[in-house]
Amino acid sequence: MATQSAQISSSQGLVDGSSGPNSAKDSKCSVRDLVYWRDPKKTGVVFSVSLLLLLSLAAFSIISVVSYILLALLCVTISFRIYKSVIQAVQKSNEGHPFKALMEKDVSVPPETFRNYVDTSLSYINQGLKHASRLFLVEDLVDSIKLAVLMWLLTYIGAVFNGITVLILADILLFTLPLLYEKNKTQIDNYVGIARNQINTLISTLQKKLPGAKPKSE
Repeated sequence: MATQSAQISSSQGLVDGSSGPNSAKDSKCSVRDLVYWRDPKKTGVVFSVSLLLLLSLAAFSIISVVSYILLALLCVTISFRIYKSVIQAVQKSNEGHPFKALMEKDVSVPPETFRNYVDTSLSYINQGLKHASRLFLVEDLVDSIKLAVLMWLLTYIGAVFNGITVLILADILLFTLPLLYEKNKTQIDNYVGIARNQINTLISTLQKKLPGAKPKSE
C-alpha cells in the first residue's frame, strides 16, 4: 500500500509539474507559430478576426460590437436548432438535441490551470512594478531619461492616433514584422548592430558626463 501511494503521489507530481511550465511553453510556441505563419490558414483566421474586431471597435462602441457578436452567434444557434427540429419532425427521428455533445462537455476552468496563470501573471506584474519603481525613482539617470524621451514621443503619437488605431497598427505589425525579419534576418541584424553600437556609444558618453548616471556593467 505504501509503495502504491508513493507511486500515485509521484505520478501526480509529474502531472502537476508538466501542467505548469510545459503549458506556458506550449502557449509561447503556439503564439510564435502564429506570428511566423507556420500554419497559414490558422494564422490567416486569427489575423482576420483580430483585425476585423479592432476595425469594428474603431467604428462602433465596445458594447455594440459585443452585442452584435453575441446576437449573430445566437441567430446561428437558434436557426440551427429550429432547422434540426424541423428535420427530425419530418423524418420522424429521435436524434435529440443537436448540441447535446457540446452541452455535455466540461467547460469549467480547472483550479490548477487558473492558479498557474495567476502565478505567471503575478510574476510579470511584480517585475513590471520593480522596473517602474527603478525608472521613476531615478535609480539610473540615463534609463529614466530614455523613458522620459519615450513618453515625450508617445505624446506626439497620441496626438495623431487614438488607442484603437495604435492597436490596429500593432496587430498588423505583429503579423508582418516577424515574417519579414525571418526572411531578411542577415541584413536586418547588420543594420540593427550598427545602430546599437552608435546608441551604446552615445549612452556611454552621457554616462560619463551625467553625475547621477551609473555605468553599465558588461
